[in-house]
Parts: sequence; C-alpha cells; structure tokens
Amino acid sequence: MRKLFGTDGVRGTANTHPMTADMALRIGSAVGRYFRREAGGVHRVVIGKDTRLSGYMFENALTAGLTSTGMNVLLLGPVPTPAVGLMTRSMRADLGVMISASHNPAEDNGIKFFGPDGYKLSDQAEVEIEALIDAGVEPSAADNIGRAKRIDDARFRYGERVKSSLPRDLRLDGLKVVIDCANGAAYRAAPEILWELGAEVIPVGVAPDGFNINRNCGSTQPRAAAETVIAHGADVGICLDGDADRVIMIDETGTVADGDQLMALLATRWAADGQLSGGALVATVMSNLGLERHLSDHGLRLERTGVGDRYVVERMREGGFNLGGEQSGHIVMSDYATTGDGLMAGLHFLSEMVRGGQPASALARQFSPVPQLLKNVRYGEGAQPLDLPAVQSAIARAEGALIGKGRLLIRRSGTEPLIRVMAECEDAALLERTVDSVVDAVSEAVSS
Repeated sequence: MRKLFGTDGVRGTANTHPMTADMALRIGSAVGRYFRREAGGVHRVVIGKDTRLSGYMFENALTAGLTSTGMNVLLLGPVPTPAVGLMTRSMRADLGVMISASHNPAEDNGIKFFGPDGYKLSDQAEVEIEALIDAGVEPSAADNIGRAKRIDDARFRYGERVKSSLPRDLRLDGLKVVIDCANGAAYRAAPEILWELGAEVIPVGVAPDGFNINRNCGSTQPRAAAETVIAHGADVGICLDGDADRVIMIDETGTVADGDQLMALLATRWAADGQLSGGALVATVMSNLGLERHLSDHGLRLERTGVGDRYVVERMREGGFNLGGEQSGHIVMSDYATTGDGLMAGLHFLSEMVRGGQPASALARQFSPVPQLLKNVRYGEGAQPLDLPAVQSAIARAEGALIGKGRLLIRRSGTEPLIRVMAECEDAALLERTVDSVVDAVSEAVSS
C-alpha cells in the first residue's frame, strides 16, 4: 500500500504534509538512491516544473536530495509534463521529475516521476521508493556529490518533437487559433509552436505570476477561451491545463468538446488510415458509454482501465495499443509520446481540420454522449466514508436502481481528498436522484 503516492505522484497543499520542503528533500534522496544503484558511471536526472510559486522551493529541495546521492541534476525550468518524459529518454537520464499539481489551484503542488524509458513509474516502484523514504538514505561521500545546471533549450527540443508528430507538409496558414495555456507550463511553448506552423495565434492564460495558474482559465475552466473564440471569430480553441498534459477543444461556435470526443475522432480516423494498433482505444472507466457505442459502430473496441493516465499507458504497453486517454483530456499517442500531451493532441485535431477542410464543429461532436452526472464530496484527512455501512447501503440501492438502465461509479480521487460520484443513465430524473442519494449519504458520513 502506498502512503505518499496517489494516482499521479505525490500531491497536496504546499508547505503542508506531504508537500513540504523537508519531505521533498527526503523524496529526492530516496528516488536518487533508487535509480543510482551502481557507484560508478554518470547518473543524471532532469527536473521540469510549472509556474507555481512553490515550484522554486521544491525544485531546490529535490535538487539537494538528488545531488546528495551523487545524481547530476539538469534543470529544465517551466516546461510541459510531456517534455519531461521526452527529455528523460532523449538525454539518457536515469530519472525525470515534474513539479506540478496539474489542474489543481496554485496553492497545491505535486511531484511526479518518469523512469529512464520516459514512462511514469509503476505502483511497485513507488512502494519501494516509499520504503526508502521511511528507512532514510545514507548520503554519498563528499567527493561524490552530484552537480546541478540549467538547460536552456528544453522548450525548443520539445517544440520540434511535437511538430514532428504531424505530417511533414502540414501548415496551419489561414487558421485563427485561440490557445489557453492556463497561466501554466506551456505559456511560452504552445503559442510559439502554433505560430511556427503558420496559425494566427490568440493567446489566453499566458501571464503567470506564481498564483494564477488554472484560475478562471485552462481545460477545467474553458469559459474565457470560449468567449475569446467568439469575440475574435476564431476557427478553433485549444485549452490546456497547468502542466499541459491534457486538452479540451472549443469549436468555432464556442462549444466545448472533451477528451472522449477527441479520442473518438482520432480513433476512427487512425483506423481508417490503418494507423490504429490493435483495433482498440484505451480509456478509463470514466469515459462516456456513448464513446464505447461509437467505437463499436466502427468495428473498434474500448479497453477500460482504472482512473489515471499512467494506468491507461500501462494497458497500452501491455496490449500493444497506440492510442488512449481520459475524458478529462489526457490523450496519449504512444507513437510520439510517453504520456498525455495536450498540445500534441490539439494539433492533431487541427491537422484533421486542415486535411478534410472541415470546421471544428464538424469534428468536435463525434457521438451523442449518454447523460452523465459527476458530483464530488470533500472529506477530512483520515476519514474513510466509503467504508461506513450507511454509505455502502446507499451505494447498493443506487446500483440496484440503475440495473439495466445505466452505471454507477464511486471512487476516491487519487489527487485530492474527494469522493467522486458518477453515474450514466438516459433517464435524467433517475440519474439526478441516484447520484444525489449517494452524495447525501457520503456528505452525512463526512459531517458526522
């Protein structure tokens, strides 16, 4: 059982356990020792971050811990999470670290890790690292302490990799594109890449101040970008989150399309071109039932996993699939990247617009989703509301009401202290009633 690691690394409120400078130092020491198993040779780690103020603190603490075990640290500065996965592998690093709490508010932060192959760590590796944190790590001898230096071209290396995933002759000339960077890690890279491809770029969320990441912008709050699309008569909008590993698309009418719609588009187009491996798309249990039906109509399968993009990637690697993702906008195209890449996925949507000469609205709604309702209940540290008999009884009754009519999914968030209650059902009244019955039971358990 992991105590520190959630579904996407370690995460929490900055300067509150476990996201303290002291813990980051200990984590750095432990993960450095874990990946530096031999005494000789060159051992290096790359560290990227988003734009949160606390990123400076965690960057320094992690660097201290890592160098104390003899690891050489290469500091990338603010770059998207997928850039860290890319640079870990391309720079022959033993480890990659991204300091980010993704779509969470600025007061939160997190630390996620990539192995030397550029993929996120397995559950087993995280368990072993936690054991090292608990046991403590003996530092290296004074003459074997690692060095740290800044790398200035990480953003440009990432940009060239993203562009290379597109057809060689693709140009975006004539397209007016709104790009919302959530005041986050892609605030410089994303507008630059779009401009270099020929688009007329209208940037939103590109003035980070350390506190405004994801605030009223980005993939979780796309209203500002949608309004900008309408106001400027743009052809399309791309909304990234704080570390740019997820994306939400906006068509020319201001209508939002989630990750399920984008995956449906890419899966069917790739299948038609003979590019989709295994005849399947990998997505989580949160993806809409309408996506599954749409794929089935095209002779394709939906492989479902637990929530978390790394579980999607694990299934993709196990089954030899090359396309997967989450409804929230993590889109993983393993022919080009080792993790979700919001900008890359958005560019592939634009590529389909150019290739077919179609407006965004013709591509952004691939299927009619089954009505889906998601509500969250926040709970206090140490609480286990799902284990209480009253809550379990409410869940059983809700499941019984949906038999043959829909489905119910209840889970703990792996990144926040939330119980997520989601249901799908064609009957809107039954959907609302079912979700509310579970939410009420969980809320009562939390309050008591």
